[in-house]
Amino acid sequence: MSVQITLIGLNQIGASFGLALANAAEQIHRVGHDKDPDMARMAQKMGAVDKLVFTLPAAVENADVVILSLPADELRFTLEAIAPYLKPGCTVVDTSPIPATSTVWAQKVLPREDRYFVTLTPTVSAKYLLESDRGTASAQADLFKDTMMMITAPAGTDSSALTLAESLAEMLGAKPIFSDAVEVSGLLASSHLLPELLSAALVNATAGQPGWSDIRKIAGQMYARMTEPAFFFEEKGKLGQNQIVSHEVLVAVLDHFIRELVEMRDAIARQDGEALHARFEQARQARQSWWSQRLKNQYPEASEQKSPGMPRFGESIGRLLGIRPKRD
Repeated sequence: MSVQITLIGLNQIGASFGLALANAAEQIHRVGHDKDPDMARMAQKMGAVDKLVFTLPAAVENADVVILSLPADELRFTLEAIAPYLKPGCTVVDTSPIPATSTVWAQKVLPREDRYFVTLTPTVSAKYLLESDRGTASAQADLFKDTMMMITAPAGTDSSALTLAESLAEMLGAKPIFSDAVEVSGLLASSHLLPELLSAALVNATAGQPGWSDIRKIAGQMYARMTEPAFFFEEKGKLGQNQIVSHEVLVAVLDHFIRELVEMRDAIARQDGEALHARFEQARQARQSWWSQRLKNQYPEASEQKSPGMPRFGESIGRLLGIRPKRD
């Protein structure tokens, strides 16, 4: 008997999940749903799903696993909409960049007994990092190959759901890492949410200047790359919801960024070339080091450095599995 995996949201992430799971076609039946019928049909044509279902209840009612690839402004509504139709034993997997918030939402709306919730934070393979399109057409079967996927779950989650999430990450070609939802949200605030804010701020600061009518004519490649995130927001309706629901950790990240910007501003104001050179050189070296490590997927310092509060693999999995044993 095959396992039904329902993919809700057939953007780059959701469709790539489907493409990567195609190798297990004998064991997995992939059902797809997207409120944009054109995106849904494109995903099916690409081979990302076996079947399309255009109503949420019908899409999830027989699902063993439901994978959500949705922006923040659609996530809670979708959880509420599918909750009454999830069968016992179903595991809901969220891939959004707000795992701490989505976990709170899921605990409020999903049935507590025999329905499980985990977050699975995907990382895009280095060879696709510079591609800006995040739509269905950019889906790839190897989008997550040789990356890491961070898995989180509420305390007390049944071990079967954790094992399933671990196996799913491995089927996608990634290395599963068990972590804490709050800690992962903190990491994503810096790596995902802050760049969107900076891009939007740059556009607003420059396009709002009196000289924009001339600036726009000479803006080049650097400006185009820096402002790209402001064109590809994840939300389809109310923009900025990822940032709003992550306000506590994101404000701290923003404060740190503003302090860095003020230091550069002050160096420029006092015409301190040495100080500005030092800030630029530090950034250049850090970026070069990160890019080299990311391309090679080798992080020699990972075993030596650990963010405060980040549990190691054994600590996380032990805590999660030790609270409630798997049912017979």
